[in-house]
Amino acid sequence: MSGTKSTRAFAPFEWMVALRYLRARRKEGFISVIAGFSFIGITLGVMTLIIVMAVMNGFRQELFDKMLGLNGHVVVHSLGDFTDYDEVANRIRQVPGVKYALPLVEGQVLVSTPLMSSGALVRGLRESDLKSLKAISKNIRFGTLDGFDSKPGVALGSRMANDLNVKVGDEVSLITPRGASTALGTAPRVKRYPVVAIFEIGMSEYDASIMFMPLNEAQRYFNEPHSVTVLEVVLDSPDEVGDLSPKIITAGGPTIYVSDWRQRNATFFTALQVERNVMFLILTLIVLVAALNIISGLIMLVKDKGRDIAILRTMGTTRGAVMRIFFITGAAIGIVGTLAGFGLGVLVCLNIEHLREFIGWLTDTDLFPAELYYLSQLPAEMDPGETASVVIMALTLSVLATIYPSWRASRLDPVEALRYE
Repeated sequence: MSGTKSTRAFAPFEWMVALRYLRARRKEGFISVIAGFSFIGITLGVMTLIIVMAVMNGFRQELFDKMLGLNGHVVVHSLGDFTDYDEVANRIRQVPGVKYALPLVEGQVLVSTPLMSSGALVRGLRESDLKSLKAISKNIRFGTLDGFDSKPGVALGSRMANDLNVKVGDEVSLITPRGASTALGTAPRVKRYPVVAIFEIGMSEYDASIMFMPLNEAQRYFNEPHSVTVLEVVLDSPDEVGDLSPKIITAGGPTIYVSDWRQRNATFFTALQVERNVMFLILTLIVLVAALNIISGLIMLVKDKGRDIAILRTMGTTRGAVMRIFFITGAAIGIVGTLAGFGLGVLVCLNIEHLREFIGWLTDTDLFPAELYYLSQLPAEMDPGETASVVIMALTLSVLATIYPSWRASRLDPVEALRYE
């Protein structure tokens, strides 16, 4: 044997033997079943991980865009009456990284029609400022925002319009306790306004509860003729809020203080992040179980192929070659399963909304209702880095699972294996 020339690593001979072991034969049916389940497990695990991570990313991004598209990234409050809001807004707009600074009057009202009534949050904005909020101006379904400042009308969400059964041109009555002060106290104020626009941003909670009014009209209606409630500041990048907040305070002057989107939505976004991490860990267990199936299947294959291994060894096959043969056999299951899971996962993510509609039609149910999930469509946003990490993790687990059984095969003593043959 000393004169035998060893083949190079992963030579065609090793691939040929390994792939023969992957093909099912009648007496090895059970081993093939285990290999099949390992393949299916890894495929389903990778596919599920990619889909769930993409959907959770989509949910987070959609909610993030809609919540921050309607609300400012930084909210500027005044310690007293906010009467110098235009001067403060102009100074804040000069800060690099600030996109808009929008004066805003905000108040709760009861909206009523002859048939229905509903609570609403009124936000008073100038026409130019309202049009700068793309979440609103790009999603006007009926009516128009042109001339919004020149006529006392309101713009409301599509779900609120449906609940109140109103359309553009109809009038709604607004009732607020913040009316005129009298000797007997503050009298509620009731005023009728025509509906000039109906918007739909796709987030059901906002579409059902938000109403916009011209700033000057909101100041009169809420009895704040010369001041605003807050300034909402929109940044070029929401992630820069930590760096820009001190600069905004410096520019605004000593009479202001600020809060940002991280503080106002901290619980919500933290809960989303925790849920996402937990789902990742739980679904990783599917891939881990499939990798353990590869170990058990390979160990059984090694025991079944003991005589073949002994013959190969006596023919001059090295321990390394035997190890590589079984390594290829196990790794092939994991690699092909991972690639299949990746392909199916991407395919489902690209067609997730059509799939949701099909399953809803098939089962006659409303999957992911907007009232519960805030979104009218099921989003899926694949993160390339995250998807790559899922694929690499599955490949790593699959490869690691093959090392011990392959090592066991290479250590098999041919004399012991052939003694009872």
